[in-house]
Amino acid sequence: MTHPARKTLALRRDPRRLHMAWMMTALVAASLVAFQAMAAGPGARSDARTLEVADTAGSCPSSLNVDMHKLQDESVQNLCQYAGKVLLVVNTASYCGYTRQYEGLEKLYGKYRNRGLVVLAFPSNDFGQEAADKSKIETLCFNTYGVKFPIFTPTPVTGNGANPLFRTLIKTTGQAPAWNFHKYLVDRNGQPVAAFPSNVEPEDPRLTREIERLLARPTT
Repeated sequence: MTHPARKTLALRRDPRRLHMAWMMTALVAASLVAFQAMAAGPGARSDARTLEVADTAGSCPSSLNVDMHKLQDESVQNLCQYAGKVLLVVNTASYCGYTRQYEGLEKLYGKYRNRGLVVLAFPSNDFGQEAADKSKIETLCFNTYGVKFPIFTPTPVTGNGANPLFRTLIKTTGQAPAWNFHKYLVDRNGQPVAAFPSNVEPEDPRLTREIERLLARPTT
């Protein structure tokens, strides 16, 4: 039997054997980590995900702790991801005289996004002017107007059936959308602070002044 001290000395004298020893140690360590992960099971991973979501919700204003579906793939998006941003929330439609405002909204988003503005568009057929086919909405938004800001699947924005975000916006501002392209501004703390009717264009100074004022204010 080789004495341990002699074995260590032999390894030091032969770099190839030393390298192989390191490789075997790393392999054993990696296998042990993988085994521990498997032993923990999906329940443990689920618990970790639950804790992560709970932590996010804890730092998120209640007004934004809402799950909505993304237009492109209908994946669930929690609006908490926009906490700390200034939000311009708009109910949109594809067959409206104001549909051209998509272009202005995209310009506005491009101008202020690096400073913390996010435009959130919520297509709605509440006024009978939205396409029933989701793919037509996608074509209009992404191909015709080149929209890059977040757009969600069609949802009611008025009355008792309004989605949770719009219910909060209506209650806080006292103004419900009277038509398509009604606009709400939400500050970095998730507080709705202003509403603008459909005929206020995205680049109207009344709107941009308020956006710049909110962007200049830190989160409290």
